[in-house]
Amino acid sequence: MRAVRLPAPGHRVEDAEVPMPSCGPGDVLVRVRAAGICHSDVHYRAGRSRVDPLPLTLGHEIAGEIVEVGQHALHHSVGDSVCLHYLITCGQCDDCLAGREQFCATGKMLGHFTDGGWAEYIAVPARNAVPLPPSVPFEQGAVMMCSSATSLHALRKGRLKAGETVLVVGAGGLGMSAVQLARALGASDVIAVDRDPMKLALAERFGARTIRATDLSPDDEVAQVRAMTNGRGVDVALELVGNPDTMRTALQSLAPLGRAVVVGLSDINLPVDTYRDLIGREAELIGSNDHLLSELYELVEMADKGILNLADVVMHTVPLQARDINGVLDALDRHAAPIRTVIVP
Repeated sequence: MRAVRLPAPGHRVEDAEVPMPSCGPGDVLVRVRAAGICHSDVHYRAGRSRVDPLPLTLGHEIAGEIVEVGQHALHHSVGDSVCLHYLITCGQCDDCLAGREQFCATGKMLGHFTDGGWAEYIAVPARNAVPLPPSVPFEQGAVMMCSSATSLHALRKGRLKAGETVLVVGAGGLGMSAVQLARALGASDVIAVDRDPMKLALAERFGARTIRATDLSPDDEVAQVRAMTNGRGVDVALELVGNPDTMRTALQSLAPLGRAVVVGLSDINLPVDTYRDLIGREAELIGSNDHLLSELYELVEMADKGILNLADVVMHTVPLQARDINGVLDALDRHAAPIRTVIVP
């Protein structure tokens, strides 16, 4: 079957012919109908985040149709539409049983440490296949598996309560879901910060007030956030970019007892003034990693009800061809890509 694979760190992805995956007794075999291109894939291609083993088929945002069901996979049928939880875990260790499967000692992420969905077919454990209702297109189902799920998990980590205020730093794929999900969880006000006026306009359609970050320093951004909140700051701030400056904006925009949740990936240290930024406000700096299988069922229900709308977030599709995919990755690396692009094999 056709696949697009990363041959080595720092190399462009390549077209390849690989064997059809086998469907084990507890697995389902899925024909990939849509696979997202995530900013994490830029880090994988560049070698900034380790990928193993290589060569590897990338792609961790996946939706498709079940074409084969293992004999022990009792809750799925051929023809079912599904979206795939990208963490392949044991399901039996203490972390898995406690609902912390992202810390499973033997866990592997699709498209990162085991072959992913930039291919015509993929086999996964049946528990990883989340039913996708007819109301949600495959392209949107794929994107939900990372950007939406990561945003929901981050808001949960931030312990957002109804009536609180939220700052979303970075209005890309994650940010668009974060704005909508914060509203759905009862936020009284959502402020989004980004450099791209098109993204900010869409965030406003989803109910956010916005700050355009072009030529603004973190101090300027913080001053604008405080001006928009009558000097108080926000209760929850999500950092979705992966840059020390945007992390500073999130942390220093907090109100007393506020929580800043860092999601964006960076290998640069973040300097923190512990008194001003944390102790003086009794603020919290929180890391958020991946998401939980249970949260995916919440997201699918929200999308089915129209609470989460990704129709305008998925802006482009490309075929399963390395040339087109490398072009999208190049644009993402320049921060010049559309909000979300999805591969349609």
